[in-house]
Amino acid sequence: MGKKEKEIKTNAMRILDKNKVRYEVVTYECDEFVDGVHIADQLNQPYEISFKTLVTVGKSGNYYVFVIPVDKEVDFKKAAKCAGEKSVEMIHVKDINAVTGYIRGGCTPVGMKKLYKTFIHESAKQFDTIIVSGGQIGVQIHLNPDDLVRVVNGTYADILMD
Repeated sequence: MGKKEKEIKTNAMRILDKNKVRYEVVTYECDEFVDGVHIADQLNQPYEISFKTLVTVGKSGNYYVFVIPVDKEVDFKKAAKCAGEKSVEMIHVKDINAVTGYIRGGCTPVGMKKLYKTFIHESAKQFDTIIVSGGQIGVQIHLNPDDLVRVVNGTYADILMD
C-alpha cells in the first residue's frame, strides 16, 4: 500500500470550510519567500487574478489589510482614505507573524489573528476565481472573490497606483 500524503489544512482553509466556501488548493515547490509575480510566472498564472496580501498600520495604530494584484502597487493615499486614516504604511517584516499569525510569503487575508479591516482591489470583482495565499509558503487558495469578501468582512476598493 502506498504512503498516504498528509493533506495540508491551514487555518485559512478551516475557516473557509466552516463558512462553506468552495475553493481549490494548489501547492508548489518553494523553500523560501519569493514575490507573487515570480510564483505566478512559475505556475503560468495570469497576474490579474493572482493577488498578494499587504498588511499596513495606520496613524491610529490600527492594522489594515489590502489585497491587490501581484504585479501592482498599493496607493497609500487611496488606502489611507479607504481606511479612514491620515496615513497608512506597511508593517515591518519582523512584525508580520505577531500581527497576522502568518509568515512573509504565506500571508493570506483569511484567518489572521484578528479580523482586520480588509480592502480587496475592485478588479477582483470581474473574475469568477482569484488566487490568494493559502496561509503558508507553497500553498495557494483559488476562490470566488465575493466569497473572500464575505469571509473576511471585506470591501472592494480602488487602492492601486494609477
